[in-house]
Amino acid sequence: MERLSLREFEAAAHDRLEPAHYDYFAGGAGDEITVRANEVAFERLGLLPRVLRGTVKLQTGVTLLGSRAAMPVLVAPTAFHRLADPEGERATARAAAAAETIMIVSMAATVAVEDVAAAAPGARLWFQLYVQPDPAFTEAVVRRAEAAGCGALVVTVDSPVLGLRERDLRNGFHDLPEHLCCENMRDGDRVRPIAMSPGLSWEHIDRLRDMTALPIVLKGITHPEDARLALGHGVSAIMVSNHGGRQLDTVPATIDLLPDVVAAVGGAVPVLLDGGVRRGTDVLKALALGAAAVAVGRPVIWGLAADGERGVTRVLGRLRAEVEHALTLCGCASVSDLEPGMVRRLC
Repeated sequence: MERLSLREFEAAAHDRLEPAHYDYFAGGAGDEITVRANEVAFERLGLLPRVLRGTVKLQTGVTLLGSRAAMPVLVAPTAFHRLADPEGERATARAAAAAETIMIVSMAATVAVEDVAAAAPGARLWFQLYVQPDPAFTEAVVRRAEAAGCGALVVTVDSPVLGLRERDLRNGFHDLPEHLCCENMRDGDRVRPIAMSPGLSWEHIDRLRDMTALPIVLKGITHPEDARLALGHGVSAIMVSNHGGRQLDTVPATIDLLPDVVAAVGGAVPVLLDGGVRRGTDVLKALALGAAAVAVGRPVIWGLAADGERGVTRVLGRLRAEVEHALTLCGCASVSDLEPGMVRRLC
């Protein structure tokens, strides 16, 4: 039976994944208040459509930092894809390439970034980076991302320490199975653990800016003042993200935080959003409130676990179809026609 929604893919993934692995992907920090809020916040917003505007030919494509995507939906960086499917990030990359969208490869990928690129020639790849305490190793990872053809660095800035994820603690899930590792952390004959950096500061962003010509996206901005500060440090884009509720619990939903960050940036750089997007209507709400695009993480994992590469292809295809359908019903010929006045709070 064809799965008609992303929630149906999650149900299939729940049945197929080992329980501890499902909990790793689905769970969040603390009481998981933020995990739930990300989705519920979209449900509290409605779309106010326009009519009689003749939307026969739709334009859903966006260009972000020189990378073209056929729809304003990116693949967010998520770890450990080979827990969901043996092909792991290779399968995800091929599906993203087929959907003509951007995949952000996680530093915690179970397939090396070079191999991800080789598996999907022509794929639009960005690379997610946790700045490591060892500057030389951080630079080595950046060079690998550059050599693999990644078009941007997505620097996660909301993780000076790892979130307290009680599902993982209860399940005793601490390490990958022996046949898997974080392949981007290979350093000669050993694989380094990914280290969080409590001392992470704007100075580290400045060093990265001097280290590479790649555009730098800061992922994990939630406060408007941090968005303003980012502009002075040469970043090329901002991603409003609360890490899917996996870091600090009780951070508000990203869709609720988006308008203030957009206002703080004032159009100087693109603002992206992740967290809670489960429908094409969610995509439209985010774009209407100022996002240049959204990124989805868990739904991609659900598709991968449910049916490998084909499952990811169907998840991304479902989202694009829903975006196109909702655009037509909103009287918009292009995603650029969306505007804040088309979003209303329902409750």
